[in-house]
Amino acid sequence: MSDAVTPPGPLRRFLDGDLWYSFTHTPTAIVAASIALACIVVAAFTNTLAPHHPFDLATLELADSRLPPAWLPEGRSTYLLGTDDQGRDILSALMYGSRISLLVGLASVVLSTIFGVTLGLLSGYLGGKTDAVIMRICDVMLSFPAILLALLIDGVGRALFPQAHDALAYAVLIVAISATGWVPYARAVRGGAMVERQKEYVQAARVIGVSPLRIMRRHVLPNVLGPVMVLATLQLATAILIEATLSFLGVGVPPTSPSLGTLIRIGNDFLFSGEWWITVFPGAMLVLIALSVNLLGDWLRDALNPRLR
Repeated sequence: MSDAVTPPGPLRRFLDGDLWYSFTHTPTAIVAASIALACIVVAAFTNTLAPHHPFDLATLELADSRLPPAWLPEGRSTYLLGTDDQGRDILSALMYGSRISLLVGLASVVLSTIFGVTLGLLSGYLGGKTDAVIMRICDVMLSFPAILLALLIDGVGRALFPQAHDALAYAVLIVAISATGWVPYARAVRGGAMVERQKEYVQAARVIGVSPLRIMRRHVLPNVLGPVMVLATLQLATAILIEATLSFLGVGVPPTSPSLGTLIRIGNDFLFSGEWWITVFPGAMLVLIALSVNLLGDWLRDALNPRLR
């Protein structure tokens, strides 16, 4: 009697699949994933990896303000990328700022995905008046620039809660960014749901009395998640840039939080006086994060497209 063959586990099936093969044979995707992973690791272990705590007032020395990077004549090895006008270490500030930017971006993308996918499923599967109302709301949302709408929502939230705690300020910012990002998910899922609801397996589920909610959750949703994954990856970079823009304008994260946008705004006052490193390094970090995420999204879009296989 022969031994039963054990089916491969999920990890083995993934490693043997087309997606992993495409990733390992695409140098751009490998480099982008390495950069993104490094940013995530640094953000997760900032308290351990950062050489200084740039926002601990007890450790700041005004005598060390505006020091250039270590490789310049007046630079010091203790401040590898130099310091700002208050003596804060730029390298440590970048680590803390990246953590906040990534957390706000990820949270807003998750909220946008949940909201957009839910409305897209309802619109595409139910159709009729439900579809018409949701699509008209999408049209209205698309008529506003994303930055302007996020700025408006963030401003209203701050006016309603002027003495809000930092946690509530973050929540208002995340909601403001999410309000501008759910429309692409809704439109993409709606198109997929309209196709799936006409297929035989959905018709069969209806005939045997399966509830519409169960059909949407168990049958339609898994078949429309491909475009959602691509959109989420691309929208992450957009969310991080919107957060940086709002923080640069002074209406993003609280002033005591070292967001990349806040760091760029601080350095902007000294850009033309010779202290270029205060602005250039946070800007380069922001570009690096957004570029790596966008490159990953481009690869994922091509890898999940059956026409390109």
